[in-house]
Amino acid sequence: MDKSHEKIWKKCLDVIKDNISPNSFNTWFAPIKPVALYNNVLKIQVPSQFFYEWLEEHYIDLLKKTIKKELGLSGRLEYSIIMDNSFGSSKTKPYTVNAPTQNRKALTNPPVNMPLDVNKDKGKSIPNPFVIPGLKKLNINPQLIESYNFDNFLQGDCNRLARSAGLAVGQNPGKTSFNPLLIYSANGLGKTHLANAIGIEVKNNFPDKTVLYVSSEQFTNQFVDAVKNNNQNDFIHFYHMIDLLIVDDIHCLAKKEKTQDVFFHIFNHLHQNGKQIVITSDQPPVEMQGIEPRLLSRFKWGLSADLQVPDLETRMAILEQKLYNDGVEMPKDVIELIASSIKTNIREMEGALVSILAQSSMNKKEITPELANKVIEKFVKNTPKEITIEYIQKVICDYFDIPYEKINSKTRKREIVQARQLAMYFSKNFTKSSLAVIGNKCGNKDHATVLHACKTIKNLAETDKEFKNYIDELDNIIKINL
Repeated sequence: MDKSHEKIWKKCLDVIKDNISPNSFNTWFAPIKPVALYNNVLKIQVPSQFFYEWLEEHYIDLLKKTIKKELGLSGRLEYSIIMDNSFGSSKTKPYTVNAPTQNRKALTNPPVNMPLDVNKDKGKSIPNPFVIPGLKKLNINPQLIESYNFDNFLQGDCNRLARSAGLAVGQNPGKTSFNPLLIYSANGLGKTHLANAIGIEVKNNFPDKTVLYVSSEQFTNQFVDAVKNNNQNDFIHFYHMIDLLIVDDIHCLAKKEKTQDVFFHIFNHLHQNGKQIVITSDQPPVEMQGIEPRLLSRFKWGLSADLQVPDLETRMAILEQKLYNDGVEMPKDVIELIASSIKTNIREMEGALVSILAQSSMNKKEITPELANKVIEKFVKNTPKEITIEYIQKVICDYFDIPYEKINSKTRKREIVQARQLAMYFSKNFTKSSLAVIGNKCGNKDHATVLHACKTIKNLAETDKEFKNYIDELDNIIKINL
């Protein structure tokens, strides 16, 4: 059997891998499958329409150059988009393809697999933990917050991938390659908002689908009650009915072995039956502690997307959007003051905005920078000052008299490598950034390199007294900013 298409695509991947980050490669190119090669046209299969559109928008130039390198100037690329578990048709057009139009009804109304043995449970109503027992499936309360929708979730560089993937899931649940979709970030950056927005989008597009948002704590409590009442099967059957299951703060299941076990089986059932799963966490899977390996492996089946701290312009836009939604106005300089003062927690920033409006209304005072400062001080006073990776790098560079631009360069000089390792070590200890983020900001390294650096620094501290003194002094200098 001729497998020339596989050989050509493998060569293409080798080139692509050298030009993008490992995370981007694993997310956007690893899932692609070569289908055929004919008349100098390479046909590839992509998991969804959204996937195709993302490639066309972000990687079209790289694809063009790679195809022409391997197939010559006449080389072309053709996509085959998976639609409702079947290949979609594609037109022979270089680097573009029209989404298939056949069977569109099947796209928006996919066949529902029966989650229960009808005969076995005939005449028996399944107790529902969230509504009055006996109510029909479609009456399940999704527990969504209506204001947490996509209209109120502003897009920026800090959340572009997560928001785009979330919207794709909302428009085609269970049919994209983002299943499960895991959203992770530090507290207050919008994980719960985005998870709710996905649920609301699904309810708007597919009213017949059953959506449920539940915190991991709520899930655990329901399971404990089910065990006490000896109705675990009813509990499991209830979750089998869900078309979109959203579990917030999945990391809170750590060390709860029995709860993890039942969630594992529910996850498998939903995934195998084409149902969508969305989970949130304060960490990526690679850093989760106390979660069973078999669950972690399933979390990696889909897409893990992080929400980062938004820049000043995005923070201001978030505040302006909230003011617009509430029908109130505020001076531009006050909005900028709030956004500049509270940088790492959107929830706290919005809380300060509400407090300033309340102070102005109750005391009948004009909103001024002076009034805003008094309110902001209370928020900032109770919040430790931010220790950033960049700040840590600057402290280390100043301490060892190293030019700042050298610490993230590709040089392998011993003193630079050691300074970079120290930056990784202190960044892990003093910031909430994931290992992936730390590695990216410390010379574009991966999480494994960060773990190795932390282990190296720890070993040196235990065996070298002079080096231990360096660490103690740097530790004290960094803490001054707390």
